[in-house]
Amino acid sequence: MPSLFRRKSEEPAASVAVSEPEPELTQKGHTQSKRELGVKTPKRVVAGRRVAEPPAANRREAAKRLRDKQRQERIEAREGMANGDERFLLARDRGPVRKLVRDIVDSRRTIGTWFFGTTFLVMIVGFNRTLDPSIYLAANALFFVMLLATVVDGIMISRTVKKLVKQRFPDAKDRMGSLYLYAIMRSISFRFIRNPKPQVKAGQAI
Repeated sequence: MPSLFRRKSEEPAASVAVSEPEPELTQKGHTQSKRELGVKTPKRVVAGRRVAEPPAANRREAAKRLRDKQRQERIEAREGMANGDERFLLARDRGPVRKLVRDIVDSRRTIGTWFFGTTFLVMIVGFNRTLDPSIYLAANALFFVMLLATVVDGIMISRTVKKLVKQRFPDAKDRMGSLYLYAIMRSISFRFIRNPKPQVKAGQAI
């Protein structure tokens, strides 16, 4: 008779699944970067950036490239200054107030543009000792007339500068004496050698 207290037959042991060990993380929650994974990130091309030139083959070629670059920069600066580009202007020419002064002078037909020509003519006459004395007197009289006319014209230009600057730039901090001198020096130079170049025509309203 089978015993009631006989140990039950052992049940088959449950199979234990063996999992592969997970890769160790250097830090908790750390995600490996593309560089660590060996993936290269393509470089972005920035719009407007100049393409890098290939390296020079020798020192002579490098020097030539440097000279060409410097010459190109000088050309750009000269053209920018002539066209009134603020990036290339000298400190004396920068700002909207100075531009207004230039436009005031360039819109006029100034007597001062002929002052240096008259002075040069008087000097030529003075060096020639064979001329009649009356010619010397006439030349000197012409010089003083032109000088007086240039002074009067400079005063009128200064008054116009003061009036328009006060109207359009009431908060301007430029000294009026400096603006007067700037306008007069521009008015006595020939129009074709003025720098920056005139942006308005003679007789144009400002």
